[in-house]
Amino acid sequence: MDAADFQQSIEESMATELERLGSSKLLVALTDADLSEETVLRTAAASELAATETLERWADDEDHDGARELFGEYRDREREHYDRITAMFEDEEIDSEEPDAMHAELRSLESTAERLGGIVGRALVSDRTHLQLINFFVNEGDERRADVFRELRSETAAQVDRAVEVLEEVCAENDDWDRARAVAEDVIDIAYEAYAGSLDDLGIDPKPIC
Repeated sequence: MDAADFQQSIEESMATELERLGSSKLLVALTDADLSEETVLRTAAASELAATETLERWADDEDHDGARELFGEYRDREREHYDRITAMFEDEEIDSEEPDAMHAELRSLESTAERLGGIVGRALVSDRTHLQLINFFVNEGDERRADVFRELRSETAAQVDRAVEVLEEVCAENDDWDRARAVAEDVIDIAYEAYAGSLDDLGIDPKPIC
């Protein structure tokens, strides 16, 4: 495996999970069916804060120079995302919480290749989340907020390319690529299981209606 194949292989192997995470049910699952603008924004901000804290931990103890620089850069970017979202609602701070299942998994990772794989998995999940946030605010007739999430989506998508570039430096053997891919797939699967579980609790079938 190499950089050219890495993202494509993940998107192919996790196609079902990513497709369902990209559905209009995603925000229902993330907000426990409270689709008020305030709750949607606070949920989005909490996700960015969790990512900031995860990347802060990695930047503090990473040995690989290129990866440490990348983690620090992404930490700052996620904090900026958090600030941009919280600026859109009245109470401009939210409390740090225990990490959700996806971020608990990410924070358990120790090797550089696994962490970079985790970034790719998390970014692919976030891409679907940002798409639904864009759609939500378009439907609300709020193009200003929709545009903010379009920008955040674009910036998060760019994280994949940079992470894969550093993976090329880190992965000396196919086993390294395989470990990174396995982590990316695990992260997506954990996010999907949380999504499906939340919908099940609400009495909603996570599978698409054909």
